[in-house]
Parts: sequence; structure tokens; C-alpha cells
Amino acid sequence: MAPAALHLLAILCLASTRIAGAAAECGVNTSLAGYHADLRMSQHQLRGRVEVLDGCSFRVAALDLLPGSASARWWRADGTDLDALARGEPAAADPLDRTFRFESLVFRLLPGVSWPRVPILAAYDPLTSSLFGFVRLSGANASSDPSSSAASAAPTMLDSCAQLSPRFRLRWTLHEANNSVDIGLEAAVGSEYYMAFGWAQPGVAKPSVIGADLVVAGFTEDGRPFADDYYVTKNSECLLRGDGSAEGVCPDTIYGRNDSAGLVNDTRLVYGHRRDGVSFVRFSRPLVSQDSKHDVAVNATRNMTVVWAIGLLRPPDSLRPYYLPLVSHGASAGTAFAFAKLNLSEAGSGCVGPLDADDKEDQARITSERKTPLIVTVGPALHYPNPPNPDKVLYINKKEAPLLKVERGVPATFSIEAGHDVPLYITSDPVGGNATSRNTPEVIYAGGPKAEDVRATPTELVWLPDRNTPDLVYYQSLYDQKMGWKIQVVDGGLSDMYNNSVLLDDQQVTFFWTLSGDSINIAARGEKKSGYLAIGFGSAMVNSYAYVGWVDGNGKGHVKSYWIDGKDGMSVHETHENVTHKRCRLENGAIIFEFTRPLTPSCSGRVECKNLIDPTTPLKVIWAMGAQWSSGPLSLKNMHSDTSNRPIRILLLSGLAEAVEDLRPVLAVHGFMMFVAWAILFPGGIMAARYLKHLKGDLWFQAHIYLQYSGIAVMLLGVLFAVAELRGFSFKSRHARIGAVAFTFACAQPINAYLRPHKTENRESSSRNRIAWEYLHPFTGRSAAIAGIVALFTGLQHLGHRYGSKNIKGLTCGLILWFLSIALVTAYFEYLAIKRRRDGADGLSGKWVLGNAEEDDTVDLLQSDRVVSKMESNSSSGPMEVQLEPLKG
Repeated sequence: MAPAALHLLAILCLASTRIAGAAAECGVNTSLAGYHADLRMSQHQLRGRVEVLDGCSFRVAALDLLPGSASARWWRADGTDLDALARGEPAAADPLDRTFRFESLVFRLLPGVSWPRVPILAAYDPLTSSLFGFVRLSGANASSDPSSSAASAAPTMLDSCAQLSPRFRLRWTLHEANNSVDIGLEAAVGSEYYMAFGWAQPGVAKPSVIGADLVVAGFTEDGRPFADDYYVTKNSECLLRGDGSAEGVCPDTIYGRNDSAGLVNDTRLVYGHRRDGVSFVRFSRPLVSQDSKHDVAVNATRNMTVVWAIGLLRPPDSLRPYYLPLVSHGASAGTAFAFAKLNLSEAGSGCVGPLDADDKEDQARITSERKTPLIVTVGPALHYPNPPNPDKVLYINKKEAPLLKVERGVPATFSIEAGHDVPLYITSDPVGGNATSRNTPEVIYAGGPKAEDVRATPTELVWLPDRNTPDLVYYQSLYDQKMGWKIQVVDGGLSDMYNNSVLLDDQQVTFFWTLSGDSINIAARGEKKSGYLAIGFGSAMVNSYAYVGWVDGNGKGHVKSYWIDGKDGMSVHETHENVTHKRCRLENGAIIFEFTRPLTPSCSGRVECKNLIDPTTPLKVIWAMGAQWSSGPLSLKNMHSDTSNRPIRILLLSGLAEAVEDLRPVLAVHGFMMFVAWAILFPGGIMAARYLKHLKGDLWFQAHIYLQYSGIAVMLLGVLFAVAELRGFSFKSRHARIGAVAFTFACAQPINAYLRPHKTENRESSSRNRIAWEYLHPFTGRSAAIAGIVALFTGLQHLGHRYGSKNIKGLTCGLILWFLSIALVTAYFEYLAIKRRRDGADGLSGKWVLGNAEEDDTVDLLQSDRVVSKMESNSSSGPMEVQLEPLKG
């Protein structure tokens, strides 16, 4: 035989040996083969029948299951309590992370797992410590007939099922030999709803609820199931007459209290629960009842008309000590009530998959209020919503482990009275008990070891969920697992979530913000319906940084940032800013979006790196809306259909805002007057005093006085115009502060001139006060001129920043040219003055500061009339006549 053939034969022999070994291994402990048991629903919607096939595989028939997380598996454990499940391990590798819809599947045990090591086979999610359901296998092989175990029947499993509506199902098992039928009513409704089912009165031409024999089932306020016989005499709620009789939809026990037949309640409650927002109540009733007056005889082999309904329950009160169904269902026929044909003997399953309620967390709910504390105590685990659980759980406001609802931006206050061994904390971990000690990462939002006390001295814990808090967190005990339950964190009013808000232009968009260290949280809400909403930082959409929020066709919200440098779609460039915590949603058709960004981008070289936000500088914000937006290339469809007419200047630190308006006429007059004063009159007066003294007479003095006084008058009028328009003084801007300095220096000059020390006679040396004044007067005057010129330029800068005028650059250039021309004229006059002094034409000493050689010191500089001075001058130039008179004794 060839070597290759020998090698192949060896491989085949080895494979057959392994297969035989595997078969022998699967054949071990096969005493359970053929054993079957119904899955007992624990936490989630779960139904099915487990059958042991051999030593290492099992089948689950008619499996209905809502999905768990990716870690959910078939699990082996010693028991169904939390500790036993935590000690267990996976029994099969197949994940239970999808919805199973009435499927029959075979699962194989993991290597090393055999049936003696699987006393409990459970559907379990170790990530959330949630038990979906289980079957008990320990002791099953002790049964003489493992194929039929009455003890393995689960109350949720019945032989037949009919889908009466998308959210209401009827299940039943017929026991014709016993003259009874077991019925299970299952509906995806709230805990405050009833489920009604029964037979209509036979023999009528048109189905009617009048005369119908119903069973009304539901749950009491403390979570206990009930199922009672009802009879319908009128399409109304149950009413008691004065004579003691009743009419409407009333319990059988109400009718004919003096008649013993009216005291018969033939319905027997078997089981009831609520799981995942689905109510299930199982009861038994006879096919033919002794109460022939109020019960319909059911023929199990015939099609009979049945009626069903769901609606709200009226709780008992002092007048009606029983639960009553409200007849007004609030919905159309077929969704809350209907008639149907049913033959109990025709078994079948018209129900595929588990019922999936929209609201799965409808156990006791508490909504946190701003001023009302939440009383946290501890009590027994009676109806804990998320088994397995310990013996005691947390109670809030006397309700067992309720679902707590809080709003972002609204403080939640806990008054902790659960004892010194039960400290409360808010965590991201669904199990609690200090997940960090289990090497499980968790985020702790509030609470800790010190958040504990007793009822006599409760501890107050205040927790403020913010916009970055996840939608789902948990309140738990720090030391014990699974004592708490969920906290649903919802968006409150944006005004609660953000510290400041302003209405943008036209009051079509509200802008919200909160400064937080080196970042800013921003939200924008449109006040009308649109396909997208955009806000921009700038005076117009062109050359602005924009943030756009929209919701796509799948209902998913998006927020993206852009740089816009043109008016077409190609000019809108997506940026890569560090924008976090982005959210966008629709509210009555209007867009609301939120995001967080740093005040100063930590990047360089890209256009978005220049998008700085300085809280001390007003931020200009604009907005736009349109019908459509997308992540891809933009087109005309993305252009806005509505936009703000002007930007709004927002002072981020103070929370104030004002519209950026066109230049107001009064402020334009203010600017023109200040230009006349500081660019024409004051420089002219200074130049007159400096360069006109060589002229005969006092022309230089007259020009100096008139020009300076005129400048002060025009300046005062300009200030009054600005104050009247702006309704008061404000020195927040640099322009206002520099202008105040120039105004002070200018107004000091007339006072300075009035207090001038006189000049000494006969060419004596000047006094120190005179010398100081001769330096002070020109210095303050020229300082005023310099401050006034700077105020003119800062005024133009402030004008551009405030109003976004497009002519500011041109005006600034014109002002620069004007002062350059003044500088050239000054340089020319200075050249002529130097030449005159060199030639000795004016006899001046050439001093810049003390240039007052020809000034007549006897004249008050504040007076313009110098007649007295001229008379004195004329009298001194000619001979003086003196008349002598005799002295009289």
C-alpha cells in the first residue's frame, strides 16, 4: 500500500475514533433524554419548551424572546437567586441578543458542561444581572416518565393563541372533560389598564355587548392581579339604583344582591404578572356555569361570538369598593374593542413572537420636582422590577424601587433615611454595590459612603443632572447589589439646562449658552418648523463660522460645523472642530440642537483654528433656516429659505444682548461733531497760538480763544447727543474711556487759563508758579489733542464692531489722510518759524513751551475785549498831562 494511502487511512481512523469518543461523551448521562419542561418567565417576555436531546444538546421549541445584550446566554446555575447566578457560567455559546419569534432551535452545551452540572438552565444576561427565564432540571431524572412532567408546566404556557389586535392576545387551554377552560389575557398596555374578554349573548342578529358575559382582568394599585366575572346590561359604567339594583358593566356579584344566583363569581384567578410593559393574567372559568342568568353557556366545538376590550380602570372608592372598567375606550373599534369568532376546540397558534410594548418601564414612576425631596428608605422586595434581587430594596416616597425620572438642569434632592448600612449613590452600573470593587468600570455621578443616615437625622443629597448626563443611570446602594433601579434622565426646558438665553433677530431662534471653564455649552431652538437650523458667528453668513443641526430621513439627528466664504453650496466647507456632546431633535417640527466646544481651539493652521470665542468680547450671532440639509455635497436645495436680517451682539459674561443696527443718525451727528472739534477746531487753535504770533496785533490770541471755545462747545454738544441716544453714560468700551480723558483735559483748559499767574514786570525772572503754568498749559492742551485724536480712531473702530458698517475702513483711511495733511501743514509752518527765528525777523527766543514774549500779561485770557489794554498802550506812548490843584487846609 502506498505511503499516501496509509497516511489517509490513519487520518480516517483517528477521525472515527474522535467521533466515536464524542458520541460516547454525548451518550453519558442520557437519563434526561426526552425530558421537557416549559420555560418559566422571570423578567423579560420569554416563552418556550426545553427538551433534552442527549448528553450535550437540547432543543427549545416555540421560543419567543425579547433580546438581551450581547452577553446574554443560556446559563447554568445552582439556583435562581443573584448569588447563584453570579457563580454560574455559560451553558451554550449561542448569544440571546436578538428577538426570537416562535422558533424551534437546537443548542449544544459548551465543552466540559454536562447535564449533572446544569441543575438550572436559565436565559441570563450577566452584564445587567437579569434573569429572563429558566427551567429546573435537578431531580428531573427521578421522574418515572420524564417525557411528561406536570410539575414542569409554566402558568404562562397555554396550548393555543389568537392575536385579537396588534397589542392584545388571547391564549387558552381547553379542559372539556372538566367543563372548564384556562384563558390567558395578554396586552401591551399600562398597569392602570384593564383587559376584558368574554362571550356575547348568543342568538342575536347583530353582535352586541348588551348581555355579554365578560371577565375583566388587570392589576390593583399595589400590583396584585385580579380577574372577576362581569355582566353587561347597558353600554355604560356600572351604576347603582336607589332600590339596590345595578345597570351597566357590573360585576356579577352586584346584580340581584337578594338573589343568591347573583352572588356567583365563576372565574378563578390562576396567575398574573407584568413584564416589559406587558400585562398577563391567567384565569379559569367553567364552560357551562351554574349562574345561567349572568353567564353565557360556551359550546367548545362551535364558532361563537366573543367580545374583547382594553381601557382604563376606575380604582375603588368609598361608594364603589371594586375596580370598574371605563367604557369610553378612547380609540376606534378594532384597536380598543372588537367582536370576533372563536372555536375553543380548534387549537392553533396565531401568535408569532413576543409582544413588544413601546413603554417597557411602566412600574411605579416618580418624577423629581425642584422643591420636593425624594424620601429614600429601605423595605422588603415584594414586586421588585428587575429580579433576581436581594431580600430588601430601596424605596422612594414609599414606592418599591420605582423608575425615577429627572430633568437635566433641575436639581434632584434625596432625603436619605435607609440606614447606616445603605449609602446611596448614582452610578452608571445597573447592578450597583460598588462596581469598581468588581473591576467593572463605572461612573459615579453623586453620592457615596457619606450619603447615609436614619429617619431621625436624614442626610440630604442634591444631584444636578446636566446636559452631559446619560439618558439612563441608576440609583443603587454602595454596599449591596441590585437594591435600586433606573433613573431616566430627560431633557428639561432648555432654560433649566442653560444659564443664559436670548432671542435672536426677528425672534425666530432662541440661543442658549453656559460658560464652563475653558468651554461653552450652546443650544439653539427654532421657533417654527424647518428642515434644518443654522447659527453663525459673524455679521453675515458669508465669512462666518456656522453650526447646522438637522434630522435625517431615519430620524437621526446631526450637528456639524462649517466655514462659509461665499453664497453658493461650494462655498460651505465642513470643518473639523472639536465639537462634542452633539444632539439634535425635532420638537413639533422645529429643530433643537446642542453642542459643546472649547473657547479656544487647540489647533493651528486650519481655518477653524481661528474661530475663537472671547467671553469678554461681544459675540455676533446670526441664524438661517431651510427645508433640507445633508452630510454630502451641498446644492441649491440646502440654501436657506429664511434668515436673520441683522446679527445680535451677545455679551456672554453678563447674559445681555442687543441688535447690531445700522448707524443711528444721532450717533452719526455725534461722530461728525467730534471730528469738527478734535480734527479742525482744536488743532486750528493750537496752530494759531504757535505760528501766528509774528503777526502784528493780537490776531493769534483772538484765533486761539475763539477756536478753542468753539471746539469745547461743539464737543459738549456731541457728548450730549451720544448720552441722549444711548440713554446714559457707559465707560465699558475703550472709546468711551479715552474720550472721557480727552473731555477732561479739554474742559480743564479754560480753568487753567483763568488761574494763570501774572508775568513779572521790568524783565524780572518769572515766578515758579508762572513757569509751572507755562509748562502745564501747553502740556494739558496737547495731551487733550492727542487723546481726542485717539478717541476719533477708537470711535470708528467701535462703530465698526457695533454696527458692522462696511464704510469703516474708508472712513478710517480718510481720517488718517486728514491728520497726515495737518501734519504736513504743521511741518511747513514750523519750517517758516525756524527760518524767521534764524533771520531774526520776529525776535522770538525760539522756545516751544515759553513762547509768550509778545503776550500782554495784563489781559485776562478769558476776555475777548482788549479795549482797556489798547488805551493803556496809547497813553504810555505820548506825553502825559498832569493838572495840579492846590491843597486845601
